[in-house]
Amino acid sequence: MDFEFLAIMVFVVAILAIVLGIGNDAFQRWLRHKEKQLELMADKTAEQAAQYAAKAEKLEQRVRVLERIATDTGADLATQIEDLRDRDIEESVQ
Repeated sequence: MDFEFLAIMVFVVAILAIVLGIGNDAFQRWLRHKEKQLELMADKTAEQAAQYAAKAEKLEQRVRVLERIATDTGADLATQIEDLRDRDIEESVQ
């Protein structure tokens, strides 16, 4: 092997090490960025699921009340409906 070929090989290996080091660093940053995105998406999804669960619970309560009103024959229907409307207005204000 002559000296010129050896010098070129050392130079190529050094450049390759530098490029791979920079590439690895860029890949690690990209990976951290994707992990952060996934964490934020998971938090947002959990928050939305909690909101949907709360809405579903409110709707279930309303259905129970309406079922009770529909099955109660001796109750004053108009008064109960007005009470429900008043309660809904109070809940929306809060």
